[in-house]
Amino acid sequence: MPFDYKEIPLDKVVANPYTASPQEIHAGLVLYRVNEHFAEALEHFPREKIVGCFLQGSQNYGLDYEGSDVDTKLIVVPDFRDICLNRKPVSTTHVRANDEHTDWKDIRLYMETFRKQNLNFLEILFTPYFVINHTYWDEWMRLVEARESIARMNEFRAVKSMKGIALEKFHAMEHRYPTKADIIDKYGYDGKQVSHLIRVYDYLRRYIAGESYEDCLRPSPDLVPRIMDYKLLDRIPLEEARTEALHYKALVEDLANKFCADKEDYEIPWVRELLEDVSYNIMKISVEKELRESE
Repeated sequence: MPFDYKEIPLDKVVANPYTASPQEIHAGLVLYRVNEHFAEALEHFPREKIVGCFLQGSQNYGLDYEGSDVDTKLIVVPDFRDICLNRKPVSTTHVRANDEHTDWKDIRLYMETFRKQNLNFLEILFTPYFVINHTYWDEWMRLVEARESIARMNEFRAVKSMKGIALEKFHAMEHRYPTKADIIDKYGYDGKQVSHLIRVYDYLRRYIAGESYEDCLRPSPDLVPRIMDYKLLDRIPLEEARTEALHYKALVEDLANKFCADKEDYEIPWVRELLEDVSYNIMKISVEKELRESE
């Protein structure tokens, strides 16, 4: 069931610690923090302009650890004036006081990210951690029901996107971004970039083999210990990490190039029409409500 806009009391999402499993308690705490992101977004957007708030990142992959941030994506609807005046759609990252992030994005732009087949955006259709506006629940569920088809609406574009993400992670590994300077100075590289590279390789390999997106989201068990070693930053020397990163980069390039050489850049028409229809209906619902209330 979707949750209401009111903040959810902790005891409503966290199971009884005396009877619940650690996994149930963990899930409740993650959902509670997603709700905190949603509640904070209400300080910046009217309630009816928010479609929903969805978890992104390590918890969706089963790769979080104690102290992991909870990051989210928030989908918003433009108001009627913004549409008429063709104002730039919302697309920004909101950084919370605790340094957790919420990516705010206009629904029109988000539907385009689905068409681009970027796995970092598709994952919100699969996460169990979300808060959705009741007004748009039925429309959003149309996407959830078709999520595997959406994740494969253009396999050529999906594989190209995965290759691009992998190369981006490889090049970011030793790049001294301002926010990563302390990590680079201490370890010589950012292990989290290598962990992402390995995860994308595993995802790509299994996606090409025909596994469901939902299964691909969680890395193969034999790779999880190595991925976690890199996420924890201080376990693998720089030279070893360089060698391994080059290895996985080469694997990704080989897989992607061979797949795309035999694949047409083709988009499934009915899936594109579904994305357009849901986006249209959500915006129509929002604008009609806005105009009624302004009379």
